[in-house]
Amino acid sequence: MASLALLRLRQQSVIPGFGPALGFTLLYLSLIVLIPLGALVLAAAGLGFSEFVALATDPRTLAALKLSFLASLAAACVNAVFGLLVAWVLVRYEFFGRRIVEAIIDLPFALPTAVAGIALTALYAPNGWVGQLLAPLQWKVAYTPLGVIVALTFVGLPFVVRTVEPVLRDLDRDVEEASATLGAGRLSTLRRVILPALLPALLTGFTLALARAVGEYGSVIFIAGNIPYVSEIAPLLIVIRLEEYDYAAATALAAEMLAISFLMLFAINLIQASSRRRFGHAA
Repeated sequence: MASLALLRLRQQSVIPGFGPALGFTLLYLSLIVLIPLGALVLAAAGLGFSEFVALATDPRTLAALKLSFLASLAAACVNAVFGLLVAWVLVRYEFFGRRIVEAIIDLPFALPTAVAGIALTALYAPNGWVGQLLAPLQWKVAYTPLGVIVALTFVGLPFVVRTVEPVLRDLDRDVEEASATLGAGRLSTLRRVILPALLPALLTGFTLALARAVGEYGSVIFIAGNIPYVSEIAPLLIVIRLEEYDYAAATALAAEMLAISFLMLFAINLIQASSRRRFGHAA
């Protein structure tokens, strides 16, 4: 049965070389992804269950993990909303300076994260351009968890925009016109026609922005202030543990981040696959 399925797969393939291509693919994934992650899991397993639990449940570790994942989730949600809005404006409207806006959106891809962190800190610090305006309102961004969210939003926005934009560009406007002809209002058309078609792509962009934010380091450490139990992120705590030569704590925290990230992304992928089956539109 297995040989018959393999034979059918080979017969359906138009491009020859399935075997070598699959072999090189698995080899590449093993060298780049599976082997390093496997080594991390083995190192964590070597700590022993009691030691791993003690290190993983350390209050400082839990506080850093809570900030990293909750701030990443908040930033991804903000990017999902405003990234969709930005993509809509870029696709549906022609305006002066559109190419400049396109370049600005892609800037976080090319800009070193440390440069972004310094720029955001200078902007939102109490004596910065924006920080001075927020100070009379008793709003503080830099050196707080809010600053972490701002930095993660900055680095994650392009992932949502560039994922949704091509799908929105290919979306047939005849469907919207048909909806209007049948008497649906603009809000109803948006909710029942446009958003369901964009949902798989929007979930993909959300997932990419979330994954990018969880592992972000350079742009956050400057604006966060890195105060333990307040604004210290998990990647920074891993670096601190390594600098302290506390390799066991660093390994436990890294393994904990790996497990939480995998479960979170796996759940989002299940939701994304369900939405694709429901609406019949691939992202």
